[in-house]
Amino acid sequence: MASLIRWQDIADIIIMSFLAYQLYSWFRHTRAMQVLIGMVFLVGVYFVTRNLGLFMTSWILQELGTVLFVLIIVIFQAEIRQALYRFSLLRNFFGRQDGGGQIDLADLSGTVFRLAKARTGAIIVFQRQESPDDYLLHGVRLDSVPNGQLIESLFQDGTPLHDGAIIVKEGRIALASCHLPLSSKTELPRHFGTRHRAGIGLSERCDAVVVIVSEERGEVGLAIAGDFEQIGSAENLAERLQRLLYPQRQEKVHITIRQRLFRNLGPKLVTTLVVLISWLIITTKQGGIFTVTVPVKFHNLPADAVLLKSTPEDAQVQLKVFSSLIPSPNQLDVVADLDLSGVRSGSNTLAISDDNLNLPLGVVVTSINPSVVKVTIGRKIQKPLKIRPVLKGSLPGRQRIKMVRVEPSEVIVEGPEHVLGGIETIKTEVVNLDEVHQGTVAEARLISPSPQLRILHDEPVRVRIVTTGRR
Repeated sequence: MASLIRWQDIADIIIMSFLAYQLYSWFRHTRAMQVLIGMVFLVGVYFVTRNLGLFMTSWILQELGTVLFVLIIVIFQAEIRQALYRFSLLRNFFGRQDGGGQIDLADLSGTVFRLAKARTGAIIVFQRQESPDDYLLHGVRLDSVPNGQLIESLFQDGTPLHDGAIIVKEGRIALASCHLPLSSKTELPRHFGTRHRAGIGLSERCDAVVVIVSEERGEVGLAIAGDFEQIGSAENLAERLQRLLYPQRQEKVHITIRQRLFRNLGPKLVTTLVVLISWLIITTKQGGIFTVTVPVKFHNLPADAVLLKSTPEDAQVQLKVFSSLIPSPNQLDVVADLDLSGVRSGSNTLAISDDNLNLPLGVVVTSINPSVVKVTIGRKIQKPLKIRPVLKGSLPGRQRIKMVRVEPSEVIVEGPEHVLGGIETIKTEVVNLDEVHQGTVAEARLISPSPQLRILHDEPVRVRIVTTGRR
């Protein structure tokens, strides 16, 4: 088994494990994660039923998978767009690099705890690098500094904008009275109401920091990445917001590679194990080794050259298939396509390599027999040849041929120099004299003296026959 593992396989497992863990980290508290788990289960059932020969069940699951794929794209388009944004390597160059403009966090934190003391519910969303706009409903546009008096008046019970959340972007209140998506987590405490579920639900879908003030209990909490923590004082809230919104202004903590690798070790091991099992399912049941007959073709022949001969015309190629998901090479259109741009007149030897074969991923070449092709190249020339009409039969009555004229009298023929050099004329098709009368003009096509020659005149020639005497 070790001899079958290539360095590409190890890189394949590492890359897919990293991507799978990132998807798990982003979607673990969202509806998309639950759907993804269901899809993985269906895929597993599909492979089991297909290998067991349950044709109807596997066919239904295959068709259902196509429909589900389209539905997932439509239903979870926002989550997919967010994931693609997170994958983008350029977002740190073109996106925002901090949590917004300067905010008086001490004043804001004091305002939040005054609201809690007065049992006034509130939700304050702080946008960071990822925009929450795709998850916001309704909302009234504002553009003001988030000072304490304004925030207290916005959430005061009975005011038009008190119901919903305010959105803080780039140090300013951008929206008020926004409705947020609810969390789908089932393990939340039972006393959490709509306000808490909305704040946690938004934090599950983007990297926003959400401050939640409970109206029933007068408590202050912070929702980050789907997790909720209770804050005990205004000083603690200000400190937490400072670290979350302006991390570059805090003292940088050096994280070693070892710490990065072993952080969240459990989920990382599980995702790696899932990827490894998937790789084994795909690769261990290999398609085996096949020998196929591959025709040899050529391209990039110089304009002044002609291919006279190639030996052999096909090759026996032995292929190894690393996955049963790949069709048999016998069903693939495999061709050895050789480049003739560097050939010279005379005999040339060209090697057949893996690069000359159009193989899909997962198929490698183990041997090629023969591994070389001999081609004979001649110089191509063009030469004018006189047209000689071919006449058959006899003229009716006492007529005699006075003159035979061919229009045109000569044509240009192209071909190898050693073939065309000894030819001076070219014949026409047979013209029957039995049907000829005075002034007859017959049309006849030209006959090539050799299959290696090409006549640069596609139209039939005109053969004019002038006779004398009476019929």
